[in-house]
Amino acid sequence: MTSTAAVPPPRATYRRLSVEERRAQLLLAALGLFAHRAPDEVSLDEVAVAAGVSRPLVYRYFPGGRQQLYEAALGSAADELTLCFTEPPVGPPTERVARVLDRYLGFVDEHDTGFSALLRGGSVVETSRTTTIVDGVRRAAADEILRHLGRMGGEQPAGPRLRMMVRSWIAAVEAASLIWLDDGKRPAASELRGWLVDHLIALLAATAATDPETAEVVNDLLALETSDGPAGQLAERVIPIVAEAAHLLPAAAASD
Repeated sequence: MTSTAAVPPPRATYRRLSVEERRAQLLLAALGLFAHRAPDEVSLDEVAVAAGVSRPLVYRYFPGGRQQLYEAALGSAADELTLCFTEPPVGPPTERVARVLDRYLGFVDEHDTGFSALLRGGSVVETSRTTTIVDGVRRAAADEILRHLGRMGGEQPAGPRLRMMVRSWIAAVEAASLIWLDDGKRPAASELRGWLVDHLIALLAATAATDPETAEVVNDLLALETSDGPAGQLAERVIPIVAEAAHLLPAAAASD
């Protein structure tokens, strides 16, 4: 009987990463740490361990140290957050906004502590460059919402009142997200999303009362809405409440 020598297992194939792939790997590791801890609490050693590389390699790609790495990671996260607001112009506008908010709140949930540190500031790594990155996300988000309202670019750019209203709503969404995190992510994300959509509709209605451009936007928007969509459901809940205020109308007061 002849013996057969044991065949050694095949060696794992090693593939050298390209510069772009290595950089992406380091950013992914950094984002994972920044997501749940304030940026100034994360060391380069921890990033190296998370990425499975040496500390000198991290410095090779980010010679500016933690500050440069944080700004690069922040830019990557900003790109991802901006994409949350990108939605095809299909279906009623308020339903599009609801889908946008679902993605946005999913991002907030996944990056909880890092999201709080990012928007609240106060970190030792906060600079004018990081502030510019965050403001860029806010402006991009406002532009996307205006696009869903039919007032972005083309022959009908948004006027000052409408743009201010939308940017104010974006600020309210940020504030609500931070409060949501502070309150242990209560209520459920779906409930918060519904309230934020209602908030946008209410702001549009209030602004339309004194701004002709916003009134035109609201008229166009309502023509695309359905009775079972966010706008229809809000109208069903609000109209009975508003009816109770009929005595405040001038005509009603004059007849008393």
